Amino acid sequence: MSAAFPLSTTAGPSTLPDALLQQLQGLDGHALWWLSGYTAGLAHRGGAGDVASLPAPALANTAQNPRISIVFGSQTGNAQRVAENMDQRLREVGLSTRLLRADAYPQRELKDESYLIIVISTQGEGDPPDDARGFVEYLQGPRAPKLPNLRYAILGLGDSSYPLYCEVGKQVDARLGELGGQRWLPRADADVDIDSIATPWLQEVTARARELLAESPTRTATVTPLHPRTTVAAHDKQNPFVAEILQNQRISGRDSERDIRHIELSLEGSGLHYTAGDALGVWPRNPWSLVEAIIDMLGVEASDEIEHSGKRHPLGVWLRDHRELTRLTRPFLVAHAERASSEELDALLAAAPAQLSDLFATHQVIDVLQRWPATWTANDFIAVLRVLTPRIYSIASSQDAVGDEAHITVSHLAYQHQGEDRWGAASHDLAGLAVGERARVFIEHNPRFSLPADTSRDILMIGPGVGVAPFRGFLQSRIAGGGVGRNWLFFGNRHAHSEFLYQSEWQPLIKAGQLKLDLAFSRDMIRGIDGQHQPAGPKYVQDCLLARGEEVHAWLEGGAHLYVCGDATHMARDVHAALTLIMQRHGGLDAEAAQAQLDALQTQGRYARDVY
Repeated sequence: MSAAFPLSTTAGPSTLPDALLQQLQGLDGHALWWLSGYTAGLAHRGGAGDVASLPAPALANTAQNPRISIVFGSQTGNAQRVAENMDQRLREVGLSTRLLRADAYPQRELKDESYLIIVISTQGEGDPPDDARGFVEYLQGPRAPKLPNLRYAILGLGDSSYPLYCEVGKQVDARLGELGGQRWLPRADADVDIDSIATPWLQEVTARARELLAESPTRTATVTPLHPRTTVAAHDKQNPFVAEILQNQRISGRDSERDIRHIELSLEGSGLHYTAGDALGVWPRNPWSLVEAIIDMLGVEASDEIEHSGKRHPLGVWLRDHRELTRLTRPFLVAHAERASSEELDALLAAAPAQLSDLFATHQVIDVLQRWPATWTANDFIAVLRVLTPRIYSIASSQDAVGDEAHITVSHLAYQHQGEDRWGAASHDLAGLAVGERARVFIEHNPRFSLPADTSRDILMIGPGVGVAPFRGFLQSRIAGGGVGRNWLFFGNRHAHSEFLYQSEWQPLIKAGQLKLDLAFSRDMIRGIDGQHQPAGPKYVQDCLLARGEEVHAWLEGGAHLYVCGDATHMARDVHAALTLIMQRHGGLDAEAAQAQLDALQTQGRYARDVY
């Protein structure tokens, strides 16, 4: 059996000042556990940076001094942000808390918890985020303890354009109840407009916490927090920067069915900063032709003034700038079914999630209006539609190389439904912007998808299609920084001649020995000696991985970091399955041990995924 992958590269203990050693000796087991997680995070980032002073986790958990544990599972950082906000609020009122990522939560302590708050997102088709998969599996498994003394609260994050909306939060909520836990307050499910649900829920949690504090006053200490303080930018999601388009170029071939764009935006004067692996949030506008078509179906006027939630706009402005038209949500479908009196639609809403998933994938709001006619008032229509939210694109550049610019790779979603044109809101908006025009943007930081602080570490990057975008930024950053670590990219698409994205940029890097590249083109065929057509090479990136399995395993054993970006539904699962096979074949592990090895890599920050 192969040796386990290294957890650390340090050779031995460093000398600590006597005063610090005395302080460490005074800590109990909980405090030492927390400190170990904090220092491990610093080691991964390469240093403490600018840190703030915050109340420490209160460590005793007794009837006289109850502690609230806050656990988050987050893929893109939203659940973490909410959990950190909650932690700060509870500390400010004087409560004893500890904040833990789900994969750092000591499962053996669950049976001793008195108060547990979980903030957890749902990915894709009802899956937990990567950092919470083990935690959720433990809760659902036979080793989960009975919890008669637990009071808990769950905030689920999700996207109502998916049928299994907030499914993980619902499952965790139900399971804790099955284990004997008592709900401290009802579960809340937050859509992509997170704060509209999370903010009042946090206020309710704080109110309940004040009641608890009145019963059992405690005190807090002050220590270094889990995360470095970050400078608050003048521009953010609610106050986006209006960025000028510097370049908007189609990089797929003219004979490709896909219109894939490389777009460069100026951040000059914004004060915005990003690191390789971060994302650019873009606020879209719905196509005006779509807005007009919906208004015609409603039988109203675009200029009609509509007031909702304290805001007043013409109906056309509501639909163009403030409401989701290109993605369905279950609340809209339920409300429409009540008005449409359609047995077909009622049956779909009652059907298995897979059938509803097909409807979500193939229909927009206008398609539902056309297929199942119903009468809507403009006010009711605006009230039930989901708020338009920004689209998130992996940044395909590094500021080390491009300065005050951000580059993104956009696949323009355009198709026909029943003979009518349909588009994705943001991709269509972006594809139509000319040089000199502007888009509203902000930076979405993604610290769990970042380069290793040690630039001598090797990296493996798996990014088919537009999933290659962040790895362009990775390579720019690595080369600009003069790192000596090796870079290996697995890229795939349908056709080499028309969809080999950034080919002209990869070739010089290969010649310079700065990049190792493996390719898979799923629809490129050659005629075999039997006259039958067969793939010209590996079809998918997972095929490349398996073909290179021995070398991939050797890189990982040598401490390489592994990154996956792209489709969550199929590609990411197939790649994960291929990695599991590689661990078995070349590491001498059984399936369970291979999965445990990959889990360990994720916990160490050496296996990161940005999937959607």
